[in-house]
Amino acid sequence: MFTGLVEEIGNIKAINKGISSAEITIGAKLVLDDSKIGDSICTNGVCLTVTKKTEDSFTVDVMPETLRKSSLGDLSPGSKVNLERALKVSDRLGGHIVSGHIDGTGTITSIKEEDNATWVTIQAEDELMKYIINKGSIAIDGTSLTVADVTDNTFKVSIIPHTKEMTILLLKKAGSIVNLECDVIGKYVEKLLGYKETKKESKLTMDFLREHGF
Repeated sequence: MFTGLVEEIGNIKAINKGISSAEITIGAKLVLDDSKIGDSICTNGVCLTVTKKTEDSFTVDVMPETLRKSSLGDLSPGSKVNLERALKVSDRLGGHIVSGHIDGTGTITSIKEEDNATWVTIQAEDELMKYIINKGSIAIDGTSLTVADVTDNTFKVSIIPHTKEMTILLLKKAGSIVNLECDVIGKYVEKLLGYKETKKESKLTMDFLREHGF
């Protein structure tokens, strides 16, 4: 579990590609402190398990499904990534609850400056947009942000200078792909309501069973 508060910007040192998987080595410093083999580190919004560790890097295995569903396959040596260690029970939850299990990707359509803020507009598919609400939370490449505007197929976030400095979001440009994780609460509510609706519409009643010899 993570908070969406990026701790460090790491850099990709090496990528060893398999047939449809990859082993990625990431240069870092802060997130290596108190981390060990088997720990989780959120990398551009994706929860990855540390398989190897040195004084200035860690290595992760990325399975085919993760490459298909995320933008990690677009990385190359030298790429920058957002990093966050897993949340400790004693930590402040300064962002929002982030699982590191992304829902899909979106495409940046525009980046515009407004005084000390920067507006970023992102286009996403309907299956993601249904979970995105005005003033709700969204994790973009693992960064916890507040949705400031929503249309049918786009949403906007406003980036403060601190977020610009501490994350890679504004290193990107229009056309860049970003990983998106919607607020988990909306997904659970949808699941529960769908379950109730299914039960409500069920024609499997006691009378039906009796009529058919049960």
